[in-house]
This record gives sequence, structure tokens and C-alpha cells, in this order.
Amino acid sequence: MIGKVIGALVGREIDQRDGRGGFKGAMMGGMAATALRRMGPFGTILGGAYVAKKLLDRRRAGRMR
Repeated sequence: MIGKVIGALVGREIDQRDGRGGFKGAMMGGMAATALRRMGPFGTILGGAYVAKKLLDRRRAGRMR
């Protein structure tokens, strides 16, 4: 379940980078969730670290403005 949540967050980050929204982010999130599940605990840690870094970068960018 945690892998699916992290996959959804990764998909959202990919979708926001594209800027158009929609299907691409959902598909990438689904593929990321599958890849993270197949990698086991290491994949969950890796996906969580990616999302945490993106959130940290976004927070720092907000403070700079």
C-alpha cells in the first residue's frame, strides 16, 4: 500500500513537471509503483527519497521568493 502511495506521488511530480496534466502522470505513477514493488524495500526507500527531495526543493524555492 505504501508503494502505491509513493507511486502516486512520483506520478504527480512527473505530471507537474510536464505542465499539461492528465494521463501521462497517471501512467508514469502506475509504472513507478510497479517498479518500486518489484525492487522490494529498497524501491520504497528510493521512491520515498525522491518525493522527499522534491518536497524539500519546493519548500526552499517558496522561501526564496
